Amino acid sequence: MLALHTSDWHLGRGLHGHDLLPAQAAFVDHLVEVVRAESVDVVLVGGDVHDRAIPPVRALELFDEALSRLRDAGTRVVAISGNHDAARRLGDKSGLLDPRIRIRTDPAAVGVPVIVEDADGPVRIYAIPYLEPATAHALLPATQTGRPADANLIGGDLFGGDLSGGDLSGGEQAGLELTGGNPSGAAAYSQAATMRRAMRAVRADLAGHPGARSVVLAHAWVTGGAGSDSERDISVGGIGNVPSSLFDGITYTALGHLHRPQAITPAVRYSGSPLAFSFSEAADRKASLLVDVGRDGVRAVRGVEVPTERRMAVLRGTLHELLTAAPFAAHERDFVSAVLTDPVRPGDAMATLQRRFPHALRLAHEPPAGAADERSFGERTRGRTDLEITTAFVAHVRSDPSPRERALLTEALDAARIAEEAA
Repeated sequence: MLALHTSDWHLGRGLHGHDLLPAQAAFVDHLVEVVRAESVDVVLVGGDVHDRAIPPVRALELFDEALSRLRDAGTRVVAISGNHDAARRLGDKSGLLDPRIRIRTDPAAVGVPVIVEDADGPVRIYAIPYLEPATAHALLPATQTGRPADANLIGGDLFGGDLSGGDLSGGEQAGLELTGGNPSGAAAYSQAATMRRAMRAVRADLAGHPGARSVVLAHAWVTGGAGSDSERDISVGGIGNVPSSLFDGITYTALGHLHRPQAITPAVRYSGSPLAFSFSEAADRKASLLVDVGRDGVRAVRGVEVPTERRMAVLRGTLHELLTAAPFAAHERDFVSAVLTDPVRPGDAMATLQRRFPHALRLAHEPPAGAADERSFGERTRGRTDLEITTAFVAHVRSDPSPRERALLTEALDAARIAEEAA
């Protein structure tokens, strides 16, 4: 069986005000081409299909189009919801879809596999959507041990008994820690305990099929994974981390959530996001993973690089250097994050920078040590308009305001001036 592992499409997401939907549509084109060229049996989508619970209409349409085109290209699709998706909204029509398209968002179904047949027999694919510990425990299948669901709680007096059921390592046991600051005294669940219970349901099904090849598709932060600036953290004090040992014995685990492509173990991997969503990912080579599952396990995992129309670059230097130095010419079509090293922040720096780098999106000022501006605030703002001062403040504490933010600042300053004149 040849599977194409992808995740974290985040359809509808922008980049510092820039619309990424055309680039996401180009990725869908690329995905369909790979499926046709490689005769892919199944596409695994590891969650965060959309960037928010109520995505733009164009993002919804693009996902529908992607599913239809992948089906027509001759493959199957198994997709799960991530922490950015609204699970019920993503899966509300799943029962009406073509049987070649499976969207799994219900924790109750984690132990029910999607079965894909190849020349060597069936491969059992277990789809585990993002499991919010506070709510998922009530929906997950009952544990195999027959103990009550509360046996997976963190807190209370449950540490008097054996929480592991004999299958937890010391590291996993340490992950079952008390959560503080809960005035009600109610116990809370960890991500590890929740995923462990989901995996019990998976193993219960696998026990009836000894020797079966298995794939787990899950959305989680597995211990050892390297994050970037563009993920929404789903861990608090470390209790969101899931140990990779929970997936021991699974033929291949296809993970979503972290945007950097990486292998936690040879059989437990993140495909990463198809596009870079922050400048911390500027050096990442975005790819989908072709996973060849043979009779005896994974034969090979090969990255298929995602074509990038516009790269990301972080450039550092004085404004004059950035505008004139020859080495920076290679980045004139890139998305640019500029770090200015001028002793004094230049006025209207972003607009000036965009003369050479029209897709510059982010600007920071890091003057050399000892080059702090010693002038008073009045001296530094003398001769500047209220709008220039306010936009400079926003740029100083964050980044240059977008055109819409600049328009809102103008509107607010005009309203304040009119009110002052009226008074």
